[in-house]
Amino acid sequence: MNHSPALKTLLKALQPKLPAMLKALRQVVEAESPSLEKTPADRCCSLLAKQWTARGLVVQRIKNKYLGDNLRIAWLPEERRATGQLLVIGHYDTVYESGSLARMPFRMVGRKVYGPGTLDMKAGLVQALFAVDTLRATRTAVSKRIVFIWTSDEEIGSERGRRLIEREARQSDAVFVLEPAYGPQGLLKTSRKAVGEAEIVVHGRASHAGLAPEEGVNAVHELARQIVRTEQWNDPRRGVSVNADVIEGGSRTNVIAERARAVLDLRAVGHADVQRIERRLRAMKPILPGARLEVHGGFDRPPLEHTVSAGLFKSAKSLGSEMGLTIGECRVGGGSDGNYTAALGIPTLDGLGAVGDGAHSAHEHIVADAMPERSALLAALLAAT
Repeated sequence: MNHSPALKTLLKALQPKLPAMLKALRQVVEAESPSLEKTPADRCCSLLAKQWTARGLVVQRIKNKYLGDNLRIAWLPEERRATGQLLVIGHYDTVYESGSLARMPFRMVGRKVYGPGTLDMKAGLVQALFAVDTLRATRTAVSKRIVFIWTSDEEIGSERGRRLIEREARQSDAVFVLEPAYGPQGLLKTSRKAVGEAEIVVHGRASHAGLAPEEGVNAVHELARQIVRTEQWNDPRRGVSVNADVIEGGSRTNVIAERARAVLDLRAVGHADVQRIERRLRAMKPILPGARLEVHGGFDRPPLEHTVSAGLFKSAKSLGSEMGLTIGECRVGGGSDGNYTAALGIPTLDGLGAVGDGAHSAHEHIVADAMPERSALLAALLAAT
């Protein structure tokens, strides 16, 4: 850590920029960017690219055939040889389909700013933009190359974005994730659960439920037994949760069910629990004679373990204190692209985005006054790491 007296000026410099930050946020929010709609997503991508290009940064647009394009933005301060690389990651796709602005328009009520994607996570992208502006305006020394990756598919699993993020992470000394902070206190996320999805498919044998029930093998009954079994894998103390959240089966009430399926949501804090749950899934056997099981899937986002975040959080807390900010931490159950970089062993700090509430809902919003504070914290970390 190389603390500079200029760090103390960052928040002071950013606070008057709030109106400009809100103007930029409005532009990005009103450029709707549903994960599964390439045309509008690409329009949002173009807007983001324009914002960064206007600041003289090197912007690379990475084409994506079916989803929105991805962006790689690079900044080497003062054109000098970098002593390393820092990676900042975010996504511009949202869970809201085109036309959502008609029922949840961008608007400010009191100090809250509403609109689709405001919290998750377009305000975070704007905060990063102004963090760079302020580092340059205050002439705060930054010694490392900074790479920003904005992806278009985080909300649907990061199939393409993951490869891009991991490639840059392997060249980076630290990763900062612009997912929203947690709660009204703006807690940083220093631990995230591994996340996965498993499908259990049961094959039974159909028969007439009235004339020959004994000749059938009821797939629904078998599935019910398997769900009871998987429910016993839950361990709240260890942060393990296994939930059957989608159930399908049978065809008619007078036919013994020939097929049934369940989709399980999987969450775990540590690698050991991830491996334990996956072993149990692979070892599942039918209970009813004549039934047959198929088990697919498993964990696809590794955990972000606290040990990978602890050093960066300590720095963030110290830097925040210099600026008069109280910085706290938490563990959350949801996953992010930071899970992937943490799994590579790269120091990763999550939750550096906006403060607000209601992600993925009609009342999604951010707290406007927190934007300069979060931007200043990111700027300080980029300068001091």
